[in-house]
Formats: sequence, C-alpha cells, structure tokens
Amino acid sequence: MAQKSIREYDAKSILAKHWDKYFPDFTYAYETVLVQNGAELAEAAKENAWLNDKMLVAKPDMLFGKRGKNDLVLFKDVKPGDVTLAKATSWIDEKSSSKQEVFFSFDGDKPTGEPSVDMLTHFLVEPFMPHTQEEEYYISATCVGDADMLYMSAEGGMEVEDGWDDKVTEVAFSITETEDEIAEKIRANVPDDVADKDKKAYAEFAIGFFRAYRELNFAYLEINPFVMQGNTIELLDMVAKLDDTAGFMMVEEWGDVEYPTSFGMEEKSPEVLAVEEADAKTGASLKLTLLKPEARIWTMVAGGGASVVYADTIADMAGIDDLANYGEYSGGPTTGETKFYAETLFDLMTREPDPSGRGKVLIIGGAIANFTDVAKTFTGIIQAFEEYQDKLKAVDTKIYVRRGGPNYEKGLKDIKEAADRMGLYIEVYGPETHVTDIVRMALEGDK
Repeated sequence: MAQKSIREYDAKSILAKHWDKYFPDFTYAYETVLVQNGAELAEAAKENAWLNDKMLVAKPDMLFGKRGKNDLVLFKDVKPGDVTLAKATSWIDEKSSSKQEVFFSFDGDKPTGEPSVDMLTHFLVEPFMPHTQEEEYYISATCVGDADMLYMSAEGGMEVEDGWDDKVTEVAFSITETEDEIAEKIRANVPDDVADKDKKAYAEFAIGFFRAYRELNFAYLEINPFVMQGNTIELLDMVAKLDDTAGFMMVEEWGDVEYPTSFGMEEKSPEVLAVEEADAKTGASLKLTLLKPEARIWTMVAGGGASVVYADTIADMAGIDDLANYGEYSGGPTTGETKFYAETLFDLMTREPDPSGRGKVLIIGGAIANFTDVAKTFTGIIQAFEEYQDKLKAVDTKIYVRRGGPNYEKGLKDIKEAADRMGLYIEVYGPETHVTDIVRMALEGDK
C-alpha cells in the first residue's frame, strides 16, 4: 500500500462529502476554509458568513502535528471570544511573514531535538466550538500487517499518546469479516471509560468511521479529538493518508485532493508533480524522486523492489553522489504512460552535461516481469528515444538494458535495433544476466 499524506482540510472535505452515507445519525457543520494569507481569509468571508459571525480557530495545515505545543493554534493564548475575523487575519499574516521553528518531539511541554525551519504557507480556519474535556474523544484506523486496526479512546487531545496502553482500545479486523461482524465487534469494544450516555453514539460513530476508512481507501485516518454533543459532531483535528494506488478509481470520491510537501521539506519539482499526477490516474505505478539532477547516472527501473536493488548497487559501486534519481515504472503501464515517464527522465538528464565532462549513463533495468508486456513498454521508451535522441547524444549517453518477462525477446530486439538506427550507444541483456550486472558493466564501460 502506497501512502500519501494529505492536508487536514482535504481529509475533512472527503468525510464531509460522504457524511450522510457513513454518519446518517450525526450532524457535522463542515465550516472550514483553507487560506494562504490574511487577504484570502478576508475574501473568503464574503462567501462564508460564519467567518464574520462566529469566534474562530486558526492553525497551519502543512502535514505536521503538535501545533498546539508549538504555539501555532490561534485560541491557545487568547480567550475564545477574542478570536474574530480581524484577529485571525492579522495572526495568519504575522505567522506567514517569516520563517517559523517547528519541533516534532516534546518531553512534556519542553521541545526536544532540532526544529525544522520553514515558511508557513497554508492555514485552516474554522469556528470555535465551546465544549468540555469530557466531550473530547479519540479514534483512528490503519493497516497493520494483514489486519485493519481500529483505535478508540475516551480521552482525546495532545496527551493521548503519552498513556497509549492504558487509554486506547485496539481492535483488529480481518479482510473477510462482514459489516455486521465488524459492527458487533466495535459495539463490544467501546472503551469502558466512555460516558454511559455516549456509549451507543460512540459505537455508531466508530462503525461509520471504520467503514469510511475502508471504502474511501484511506491508509491512515485519525481524529484527535472529535467532540460529541448528542448527535452533533465536530472534527477538531485530523491526520490522514490516502492509499494512492487507488487514486485512479477514487477521483470522484476524493475530489481535487492535493499531496503537499511536508513542512521543512524541499518543494517537489514540476516534473515530479507531473509524474505523481499521471500515477494517480492509472492502475500502474509511476514513481519519481530526484536525488541530484546534475548527477550522471540515471535509472529507469521496472518494479519497486528492483528500484531499491539498483539504487543500492549504484550507491555501493559509484557512490550516492553519482545517482541522479530513484523511482519505478511498473504494474503494466501502457505504451503512452511509459513514453511519458521516459520523456520526463530524458528531459531532466539531458538539460546539462556532467560538470566533470563525463558521459551520462542510463540504466533501463528490472527483474523478470510477471505480467507487464516488456515489448509494449519498450515501445514507449523507443518513442521517447525518437524525441530525445539528439539531446541524449549531446550529453554522451550510454544506455544499458536488462529485462525479462512476457515478450522480453521482442522488446530487447526492438530497443537494440532502434537505438542502433538512431546512433545511440546501447548494450542489451536478458534474464540470463544477473539483475545488477549491468550496473557493473555500465561503470566499467564508463571508465
């Protein structure tokens, strides 16, 4: 399961979109906006009357937790009644105007370790909901091994992790359990310290929550805390990850969801974002991570496991500084998808010559495919060669291919003949050659 973190705003939006299906007995106002600065918040207030009429809460929405302990939740140090639209607007402008330090670990209220330092660019603004601590609850779900796990607690908030074993009830579900069996097990395992008046409501909410987690293809879903006042629910804080391998079939259910870069991490390049977008629209797997775009060794590897093996072998033999990228194309991509992926790589690797004057190395590798048609994917690579042959020759590219699987003989024959016709240097090997031998051959040939 490939997991991608999403903003709290998007997680709440997905649940709100399907609320009536999973939580028919509960109401959720879903009053929330995502803005980047005070001007955007003021503009949003023209269409969302509640921003003018209600007391507010504001916080960054950039894939990091412990925002309260980092003093990055507006309402912590002021009375709730003081947080008006004007106050939220000025606070967001203040916090977004300079780099902020964020600590990810704490000993009590004391930060530990080194902070990440970056700009705050996205903020979530919602109404403040008056409530007591007794009305705060915790719930989450994720996959552990072959089971889905549901975690429930009568205590929500920042401290629930500190006493996890004593405070949280864990329930495991196999993939074969029916909806009725799941519901019965949840009802039987509602934490004892949930107030008697709330036990039935908590169980029904948990049943809908777990069903939503599974059917909407969340890889991880946590609400900490949610407030329950009768049949009124408020989702105060959420963390979510999606199973992005299901993205191509969840377009309607998820909507226009964003996969942002975490706070403190380098922003993704347009090419990486384009590959991610293509990956979300297909049942195949297209992955690309740029390590050092100016480096000379590039890989186009079929299979996630094989990509790890090739990257490790290159790092051992040549050093990590010579490895430009990491990624995979697998799961039976179409000719067009393979061509797009190859063109993206070729464009990146041919932009600049090697600073030391050495030629570039392209390794097109992979293990023995189970069902991917090698000839079909190699047709996409050949089409990309046609587009980039001059640029590949300009940076003195040497190409090494090792592949096996359905139609591999035709694929190897086609790619060798095409490269020879275009005047590209290429060496081609089948499954009789050890999977990583072409790394050694490429490096020795380069010497």
